[in-house]
Amino acid sequence: MSSTILVTGGTGLLGTHVVPLLRQAGHRVLVLSRHARDAGDGVEHVAVDLLTGDGLDEALTGVQTVLHLAGGPKGDDVGTRNLVRAAQRAGTVRHLVYISVIGADAVPIGYFAQKAEAERIIAGSGIPYTVLRAAQFHEFALRMVRAMAKAPILPAPGGVRWQPVATREVAARLAELTLGAPAGRVPDLAGPRVYTLEELQRSYLASVGKRRMRLPIHVPGKIGKAYRSGANLSAATPTGSDTWEEFLTARLAHLA
Repeated sequence: MSSTILVTGGTGLLGTHVVPLLRQAGHRVLVLSRHARDAGDGVEHVAVDLLTGDGLDEALTGVQTVLHLAGGPKGDDVGTRNLVRAAQRAGTVRHLVYISVIGADAVPIGYFAQKAEAERIIAGSGIPYTVLRAAQFHEFALRMVRAMAKAPILPAPGGVRWQPVATREVAARLAELTLGAPAGRVPDLAGPRVYTLEELQRSYLASVGKRRMRLPIHVPGKIGKAYRSGANLSAATPTGSDTWEEFLTARLAHLA
């Protein structure tokens, strides 16, 4: 039986992969965005501001499932709190699915801390929920190494390791979880291989035919300790299958 699924962040990188999967499963999809958009491909858009809560009550009317993808460098906890309160007022939401980040409660960076707080808000909401923590997406890793490579001397923070994952694989897992029963905190999803930051940098530079002198940097304090301990990595299954090298080759071929 089809139902209405409300998706926050449905126009972002992850959302544009997940929403079509939910539509293909035969569900009505309502996407929240800051600005109104015309409906297309069976997807309806509603203008809502998560940080103020404006429009949330109307958007959640009759909704049973919420997939919360919206997030950013600031305000993730605020937006989640507003969404949860509106869902509680609506009284019809039976499943709230949230995408978080591996190491949310262990890496002392603002973005991670806000993700951890959002998890706590959802867990304490009284609404049945599912939380998936994922590693950084390949696209984010590419943006980072590309930005660092613009400098004539390449900063090289030591001890930093990543386990980047394919966006489409996270999207597929989220669609599966959204269409299933609430499961609480589910196993993390990361990529198939752990890379040092230097390996990510070198492979990118080689792929674009650039060379850079490296400047080793020691990451101090609690942040450095967290990364050196692997707090942002997942040794458990499941893991994705798409590697960083495959992503890099496909992306650069597309841009050629």
